[in-house]
Amino acid sequence: MPLESRMMQVMAYRWISFTTDYGLRDGFVAACHGIIARVAPDVRVLDVTHLVPPQQVRHGAAVLAQTVPYLPKAVHLAVVDPGVGTARRGVVVVAAHGLLVGPDNGLLVPAAEALGGVAAAYVINGPEPASATFHGRDVFAPAAARLARGDAPASFGPAVPDLVRLPDPLVAALPGKLVSDVLTVDHFGNVQLAATRADLELSGLTGTVTVHTERLAVPAEVGRTFADVPVGANLVYPDSAGRLAVAVNGGSASAVLGLSPTDECTITASPTAS
Repeated sequence: MPLESRMMQVMAYRWISFTTDYGLRDGFVAACHGIIARVAPDVRVLDVTHLVPPQQVRHGAAVLAQTVPYLPKAVHLAVVDPGVGTARRGVVVVAAHGLLVGPDNGLLVPAAEALGGVAAAYVINGPEPASATFHGRDVFAPAAARLARGDAPASFGPAVPDLVRLPDPLVAALPGKLVSDVLTVDHFGNVQLAATRADLELSGLTGTVTVHTERLAVPAEVGRTFADVPVGANLVYPDSAGRLAVAVNGGSASAVLGLSPTDECTITASPTAS
């Protein structure tokens, strides 16, 4: 039986995961929780994060994709939506191991691929009137709740054959040199790169290296965990998501290096001391 047909047989979900850039100062998250509770009162909501940097779709996509494999089977509601109120579509995405709801701006696709791949997608024909600036409350939260209680994805609107995908981040692995875009910066200031452990191996970089940013170059050690270097020293390591990352033991690599998501970072072999 085709994957799409098998997914259409899923009747209900016990969980909704919720990821946004809404922050925690306002009532935006609570309003969405309230809508879900009114539509599907027996469904539990698991908050992934609401501290995605504002409008940073690629950061939100990376966090979501790296988290969903560890969550219970769920409807995954995600809203990082700088195009809210424009002609951009709202969508339900059907994956092998869950459903995703949010804007069609590239946010959902990496997570869908982490959940076994995109099987189908449907436009959400949202209710009217809906706020032009708060589709999380008026369109996406109600859709996620309806899906969790058993509504069919195809009931929301026509099929979408061409989901928006984010541009691939820059990664170039050369002998003795690795160039990569920054994907995310976590709460500790660890800088996650788009490059992976495999890219590090391709570059052949080991031991002492130099990390270059637009404004400076600093020495670092390639290692496994933070304590592999002294406190205050720089470390290049494969992180828990399999991405390469730069850290400062006991400090913030983002603050030291001045790196933010979408910046570029280069790692080279350090010159041999004479």
